[in-house]
Amino acid sequence: MTYQALNEQTIIAYIKSRPALEHIFPPDEPLTSKEVGDGNLNMVYIIQSAADPTRSAVVKQALPYLRILGESWALTRERMRFETQALLQYNKLTPGLAPEIYDHDDEMSLVIMENLDKHLIMRKALVARQQLPRFADHISTFMARNLFFTSDLYLTGLEKKTLQAQYVNPHLNKIQEDFVFTNPLMESPENNWNALVDDEVKRVRANGALKIAAAEMKESYMTHGQALIHSDLHTGSIMVNANDTRVIDPEFAFYGPMGFDIGAVLENLVLNIAAHYGHTADPEQRTAYQHYLLDMLRSTWEQFAQKFESLWIENNKGELAPPQYWNYPGGEAAFAEFRRRYLLNVLRDTAGHGGCKMLRRMMGVVSVWDISSIVDPVKRAIGERFAIRVGERWLLAHDQVSTIDDLVAIVQDEMQQVK
Repeated sequence: MTYQALNEQTIIAYIKSRPALEHIFPPDEPLTSKEVGDGNLNMVYIIQSAADPTRSAVVKQALPYLRILGESWALTRERMRFETQALLQYNKLTPGLAPEIYDHDDEMSLVIMENLDKHLIMRKALVARQQLPRFADHISTFMARNLFFTSDLYLTGLEKKTLQAQYVNPHLNKIQEDFVFTNPLMESPENNWNALVDDEVKRVRANGALKIAAAEMKESYMTHGQALIHSDLHTGSIMVNANDTRVIDPEFAFYGPMGFDIGAVLENLVLNIAAHYGHTADPEQRTAYQHYLLDMLRSTWEQFAQKFESLWIENNKGELAPPQYWNYPGGEAAFAEFRRRYLLNVLRDTAGHGGCKMLRRMMGVVSVWDISSIVDPVKRAIGERFAIRVGERWLLAHDQVSTIDDLVAIVQDEMQQVK
């Protein structure tokens, strides 16, 4: 079928034409559709049986432009192929931590998947101060397995490069390169920020040490093909309830630095800490939940590092440093030290990329709903100023970080400075 952008009417006929969906929607069954996309790139529809709404699916279709900026910002529809490939990979490596894929159509640039109607977008759950007791376990498992098993630590050079070739994603890379690392730190027409933090924005943009550090992180993003990364793993790309976690929206997937994904998760927890200066008026409730989020941040890294290292010890099959490389007196200790240094470098990348991403949300083209939903600009500025200062410090300190407690301490220190 030749590409056409679907709408709430035409999508019904399209669904009925797909044999792969007959086990959910028999061909003669009345269906309903609703467009629910609130993202920056794509159209998203929920399709339901009119007779039995529990039978449903989500359809996501790429448009040939950047939705948030309009048709003048052309964008390849191939991003939906990357998303579909990545979701299928997640289902293979981390079943139950991404939605199930029912069908996909490369010509129509769409994927049809499980409707996670028992879940919330994580941002909204966090703003509502929900407890997510299994999140750190789930997301650390997701990251450890998907990053390890697509890296040189597990794959041969040929296997890795063959997989890497399927994720050459230059158009969406360009969006991140510009809108995460460069444009927010200079004058650019699409940038947007609260005028009440104009002093902070100007100060950051004039900080030479910070701009050098951001350029170094951009080089890491552009050149360090360490593993298959989601590349947009914020709390708007995660759906949760108290017992379940699912990662969605991996259209930016490519081979990049592990710390870019981990940093995205951790910095989004910090941004939610910032958001509660506007969303939670009671200081005791606010402080208690902010500390809950800090514990979640620490636990996410600690569990990731432990799981990743365990996978490495048990599955050291790659060609980077295979078992026979360490087969000599003292080799076991040397291998342990190599693992320590490797994970330390991932943590430092996490800090640097997390800092860049925090700053871009406060002074670039796209904020986060956690903070943008604070109506009062004065209250919003409290969280924005806090986030800018934490992001600045994470970025500037990234190459001196030695443990996750160093990053937590920066957040705690800035919390104490909030008036």
